[in-house]
Amino acid sequence: MKKILDLITEELSGAFAASGYDASYGRVNLSNRPDLCEYQCNGAMAAAKAYKKAPIQIAEDVVGHLKDSATFSMVEAVKPGFINMKLNCEFLICYLNQMSAEKDLGFEKTAHPKTIVLDYGGPNVAKPLHVGHLRSAIIGESIKRIGRFVGHNMIGDVHLGDWGLQMGLIITELKKRRPELVYFDPSYTGEYPAEPPFTIHELEEIYPAASARSKEDAAYKEEAMEATYQLQHGNQGYIALWNHILNVSVSDLKKNYEKLNVTFDLWKKESDAQPYIPDMVQYMKDNGYAHISDGALVVDVKEDGDTREIPPCMILKSDGASLYNTTDLATIVERMKLFHPDEILYIVDKRQDLYFTQVFRCAKKTKLVEEDTKLTFLGFGTMNGRDGKPFKTREGGVMRLEDLIGDINNQMFKKISENRNTAEDIDARETARIIGLSAIKYGDLSNQASKDYVFDVERFTSFEGDTGPYILYTIVRIKSILKKYAAQGGTLENLTIKEPSNESEKNLMLSLTGFIHAIETAYAEHAPHKICAYIYELANAFNSFYHETKILGEEDQAKKEGMLALLLLTRNVLETCINLLGFEAPERM
Repeated sequence: MKKILDLITEELSGAFAASGYDASYGRVNLSNRPDLCEYQCNGAMAAAKAYKKAPIQIAEDVVGHLKDSATFSMVEAVKPGFINMKLNCEFLICYLNQMSAEKDLGFEKTAHPKTIVLDYGGPNVAKPLHVGHLRSAIIGESIKRIGRFVGHNMIGDVHLGDWGLQMGLIITELKKRRPELVYFDPSYTGEYPAEPPFTIHELEEIYPAASARSKEDAAYKEEAMEATYQLQHGNQGYIALWNHILNVSVSDLKKNYEKLNVTFDLWKKESDAQPYIPDMVQYMKDNGYAHISDGALVVDVKEDGDTREIPPCMILKSDGASLYNTTDLATIVERMKLFHPDEILYIVDKRQDLYFTQVFRCAKKTKLVEEDTKLTFLGFGTMNGRDGKPFKTREGGVMRLEDLIGDINNQMFKKISENRNTAEDIDARETARIIGLSAIKYGDLSNQASKDYVFDVERFTSFEGDTGPYILYTIVRIKSILKKYAAQGGTLENLTIKEPSNESEKNLMLSLTGFIHAIETAYAEHAPHKICAYIYELANAFNSFYHETKILGEEDQAKKEGMLALLLLTRNVLETCINLLGFEAPERM
């Protein structure tokens, strides 16, 4: 079904045309003065110059053609030329009942579905997820869900870092500690063990120890670089170790991403792109795209009109080694071959802007992608602590994501326990987990992705204000009312929304009509914060209605059923939206 703004705009456009003016002036917006009207059209102001008439005269002409409209209960021209409108309740009720009856609350899937690959993971194997991985995962997951709701084929890829120096460091450190392992015996020709020679916890200790040693011991680093080279050139023992590292790491990563309610369709790795590199490099050479500069193979990507320095995109170093650029370009080649996407969207730290400018320009210039393939960089800001600096542990280190989630879940459990008769509630821990996830995700997603924000645990876990727990509390409040009505013997089947009994009920109705617009805008702008803003407004509208109205105490059964139908729609809209943000609501709080 159409957005309500589109329906009203069609009405105004028709009135402009009937009055002898161009229909394009009939665009309608939400009023920024809700005390005066619900919707407003400023087209008469813009038309005044073109038609050499006073804007109020144009507005009055248009209003004259709307006097008998069934859409409005009030439409008036106001100096200097505004057209103010209020909706007829019958029109509004009809629209909401249609929303309630239709699939996806009346949201129509796109007529032109696209295939879009999203790169929104990027963790390195053998390292635990930390808070620096939070935004990419949360924003990417939400954009994936919104895109699927709109009707596109969204393919999420974790894109693991598994092929760089960190592998050589781990292998070297493991060799120092356990030289007797068969992986280090060049004469060994048997089957390698099926079980890994380390646990995830040992692996997570090995890498930082190796990394620290390599910064102080040049010979050790040289050995690690040689191990990396050996791995990448087919050393069977090292490849067997590498597979163990992958299996142990990926299993742990999946477990931790699951705690965030984040999933990926693809668990592709940097190494998956390696087979594409030789042919890609040769192609760039053969077609004159790449040239040697200071011994390195580069592609010039500077363009006329650049206001900043855009260095060449380096394809191979002077020693012939590949770089991240090389791997990312080869990954684009792989994605084009496997999925032929209309768009590849990268959700990455905004400080990577220059890097992705180079990679995208190189991919376009060398025709690794088709001319109409979109390469999009969605750069996100930093998650900071209250001190305005990147979020750290109390000791000043980088906080593990697992620890952050655990801390917030414990805080939520404490708050829930304080509000219930006993802390031994069997579902209290699960409820705390659900609410804790809403606090984390909503706290992040309610901010515009490109902006830095302060991760304030106290504020994000509050049940008041613009927070995830407040949204969930609103949903649970609605569920409670519906359950009470059902427990009293009432049925929630075949209810229809009816005439509003007060202004707050009509305001709730008007807020519900913004659902389709909110989803469309969030998708078009890659902006989950638009959905957050919408459901916060909707939750406020519901709570105002709730506090001013006796719903179950209403004696008029028809009125009561109408209000319950409105509650059902409000719950469904809120739950649909939080699902698109990547969390859910508990049954009680």
